[in-house]
Amino acid sequence: MIRPSVLLFALLMSAPALYRYVLDEVDITEVLIRFVIAVPIAALLLAGLRFVTAGYGRPEGKPEGTPVTPTALDAEKPA
Repeated sequence: MIRPSVLLFALLMSAPALYRYVLDEVDITEVLIRFVIAVPIAALLLAGLRFVTAGYGRPEGKPEGTPVTPTALDAEKPA
């Protein structure tokens, strides 16, 4: 499934063609072809960005989450 961010980025990339369509300088088929070409390019660029920034915010070598050592509830036995 295509992410909404990919479609939005592809629309942004093909916005000049859409503007030229509004000014009646190009045909709608050319605008749609540019959008269809922009979708896989936007998907690749955003996937690369997600790959590069995937490790940000996590310390190196440490697992996610907080390690917990289990302890017994009745640690001290009454004498």
